[in-house]
Amino acid sequence: MTLDLADGESCEMKGSGAQPYVLKNTGGVYSCTCPAWRNQSVAIERRTCKHLRKLRGDAAEETRLGGALPRKPVKQTEGDEAGGPPLLLAQSWDNATDVAGWWMSEKLDGVRAFWDGKQFLSRLGNLFHAPDWFTDGLPATPLDGELWIERKKFQRTVSIVRRQDKSEHWREVRYLVFDAPMATGGFEERMKFVQDCLATARPEFAIEHPHEHCRGIEHLRSELARVEALGGEGLMLREPQSKYVAGRSTTLLKLKTFHDAEALVIGHTPGAGRHKGRLGALAVQLADGTKLRVGTGLSDAERNCPPPVGATITFRYQELSEGGVPRFPSFVGVRHD
Repeated sequence: MTLDLADGESCEMKGSGAQPYVLKNTGGVYSCTCPAWRNQSVAIERRTCKHLRKLRGDAAEETRLGGALPRKPVKQTEGDEAGGPPLLLAQSWDNATDVAGWWMSEKLDGVRAFWDGKQFLSRLGNLFHAPDWFTDGLPATPLDGELWIERKKFQRTVSIVRRQDKSEHWREVRYLVFDAPMATGGFEERMKFVQDCLATARPEFAIEHPHEHCRGIEHLRSELARVEALGGEGLMLREPQSKYVAGRSTTLLKLKTFHDAEALVIGHTPGAGRHKGRLGALAVQLADGTKLRVGTGLSDAERNCPPPVGATITFRYQELSEGGVPRFPSFVGVRHD
């Protein structure tokens, strides 16, 4: 489930600039103050942007616009420079999207590397000077993966792959392949292509990065705990049959440790869409005075009869924003003591 805005409601979302962008719903016309929304040469009711898609989800925006969303390759993405390879970039999991059946893998603490068929490029388009013996056996077609040594060896990896002398230190590194951008089909077909390429050429320093099906929320959390206990960074989740699209996409999600916190209920925000006529989100306040809304994790019964103003709830979140506000809060329950 994704968040939405009621008629007349607005919210802020962090962008690439210093000031956050403001998203608003005015009579069903959704707007954003980002340049991408403002500069479109179509009627305002036909405009969308990555911030609206992140808030509402691709499906809701496709329904609103009455057709498929534009999926143009991008030359520049948040944090990247023009000229970098057209990489698929992850969104953070929102604690609400049902990921049962998605493909789950460890989030590697290495260096992202795009193999263009001849050489390795960084996210910024910089060349990694890998020795010929390291790239021997890689296909003449693009691959996406990570240059990696082992957990907790990120700095060591960086120090090796940024060298320009094609040193023997590269023998410590492996290229873990997790996609084939130009292969046809969904994610499963692309990974079959990767398996076939690696099985045929048997490159010494490249292997497929393993994935497994997520069986549900408890499996997700137990796997996250297992990976982090081993010193891993977190998990990545890929939607079944998803396409490889340049830029940030909700078909690829990243996930790190959950944190639990408590907050005081100070108000109720009415719902919209399928939640019209009942609770949309809880307005809550932390002990330090920080205010936020908790709109996911609530059952239908809890939306029909929500925790009252004055109740203390427990919620789960992934991380704090730059302003110290919990990101992707999800309702756990009412504290009874």
